Amino acid sequence: MKSIIVGTAGHIDHGKTALVKALTGIDADRLEEEKRRGITIDLGFAHMDLPDAKGEPLHLGFVDVPGHERFVRNMLAGVGGIDLVLLVIAADESIKPQTREHFDILQLLGVQRGITVLTKSDAVDAEMLDVVRLEVEEFLRGTFLEPPKSPMVAFSSLTGAGLDDLKRAMITAAAEVRPRDSRALARLPIDRVFTMKGFGTVVTGTLVAGTIRREEEMEVFPTGRRVRVRGVQVHGQASDAAVAGQRTALNLAGASTEDLSRGMTLAPPAMFSATRRVDVRLRLLSSAPRALRHRSRVHFHSNTMETVAEIVLHGTKQLAAGAEAFARLKLPEPALLLPGDRFIIRQFSPVVTIGGGGVLDPAPIPRMPGHESFLQTLAGGNPETMLRARIARHGHAGISMSQLIAETGWSRDSVEGQLAQTLKDVRVLRIGDLFVDGLAMVRLQQFIVNSVEAFHKNNSLVGGIAREALREQVKASSEVFTASLDLLVREKNIEAAGDLVRLPGHGVVMKDEEAESKKKIEEAFASAGLKVPALHEVIGGLKVDKTRAQKIVTLLLRDKLLVKISEELVFHRSALEELRRLVAAQKAKSPKMDVAKFKELTGVSRKYAIPLLEYLDRERVTKRVGDAREIL
Repeated sequence: MKSIIVGTAGHIDHGKTALVKALTGIDADRLEEEKRRGITIDLGFAHMDLPDAKGEPLHLGFVDVPGHERFVRNMLAGVGGIDLVLLVIAADESIKPQTREHFDILQLLGVQRGITVLTKSDAVDAEMLDVVRLEVEEFLRGTFLEPPKSPMVAFSSLTGAGLDDLKRAMITAAAEVRPRDSRALARLPIDRVFTMKGFGTVVTGTLVAGTIRREEEMEVFPTGRRVRVRGVQVHGQASDAAVAGQRTALNLAGASTEDLSRGMTLAPPAMFSATRRVDVRLRLLSSAPRALRHRSRVHFHSNTMETVAEIVLHGTKQLAAGAEAFARLKLPEPALLLPGDRFIIRQFSPVVTIGGGGVLDPAPIPRMPGHESFLQTLAGGNPETMLRARIARHGHAGISMSQLIAETGWSRDSVEGQLAQTLKDVRVLRIGDLFVDGLAMVRLQQFIVNSVEAFHKNNSLVGGIAREALREQVKASSEVFTASLDLLVREKNIEAAGDLVRLPGHGVVMKDEEAESKKKIEEAFASAGLKVPALHEVIGGLKVDKTRAQKIVTLLLRDKLLVKISEELVFHRSALEELRRLVAAQKAKSPKMDVAKFKELTGVSRKYAIPLLEYLDRERVTKRVGDAREIL
């Protein structure tokens, strides 16, 4: 069954509520004060079923809005989720101030389908009705309600005249309404919160996307509270699930009426993030009383929420009436806003509607290069291009699937579907859970190669740069850095030897005095056997400076020509190999030896004996047992 939401709009006392009652049999004025005063104050709700053109059932949920200028804020809480509007204009009064303001709001919210209803047709004669019809046609020219593409129906709630014509027009218009995506991630902006005896806390709203089922866990935005759906009602009937496009009531466990309020939103847990900054495309009405200045404060309405926003205009200091611009809205408290959400702004004083627009980016990056071009891409509306732009702006840091879902409001399947060809073309790479822009990866790889080249130039005595030091230098995550390095190695642009990264075929390049110093160091330790000199003494006798001498020693240690067995002692490899042979030969005479025996065997003092024995222990040549060593 197709479900759509129909909203009313129009001036006070033009017969919106009477129209809804004539269609559905339901009086949408539910408050005692509304019945006493005879005017609609808050949102009212009704529903009906009609057979569509093919005889299939069509379910219509109605949101009846107040028409008084004092209650426009309540009207705004109800029209955000409508698919089809009934613009109500009384034939005996024609176009009035709230007719104009409500219609401005509908256009700013991007409503695409509707019917103009000339109510109280019984209160005027045929000639006057024709005059009003001409006035309204002129008012609607160039808009989505322009006749004849959008019907205009004369109707009387007293006589019922025009009711059948209106129903037929609604069936035709409903057929053109694109169904909302029930497979998307669910969002229910809350418009009512109350307690029902025997059930507890109940919230209602128009389900703008997705599906909500009984026993599902949901998150309340922006508070983060988790609730469980105990029961679901759709248009007053119990149901196992509610789908996008339906008026929905949920019985919730885990929250009281004090924890919830109009303006909050229910969504799947841990999928979205509330935000206090959003980039938008903003249009100022041509009827706005004055230009909108940079950093102006306004009343902000989106879905069912209302708050205050500061408007930071991009690229201009003020926005003229009738003009458009990109802007950043700064909110005092976090709110759940996603790309495509429509909004209205109203002036502080006097409080009138002055503009509106659509959300482009709920996760703006401060001082982002190419920001204007990025917003133009988002405003273009191509899903694949928008996703690529969102990925590209994160450079080689990439963006995770969960971040993309939170930024777009799209499901995992939608994101993967839109990126399938882009991934195939390698314009975007998937590295673990990250999506990384292909050009950003190319730039990172060049940065890595350049960094290694610079390291070789400044460190000729070192065989390569340490892998972790290189990663920190290019500021890449471990996953992305490893993927980039692996690709460079496969393409033979880089070599990785153990922990070192170097250019292909690159080795240590020494000057004559450095090569001579290397030879002297090696000879000094090789000739000393186990009675080695202090390292600083050897370094002090070289022609090169201390820094280069230390690098030469590091090189000898890396190549294992020298072995450092303690902070103070360094031995030549040949001396330690000879020591191993001595100890092995000693094992044939005795499986154990103490420090004295070791000193006698090697001819070294205790200064060398203890560190050498500890080295042999570490190398599993010997094992300490009490004060002696067991030769393994």
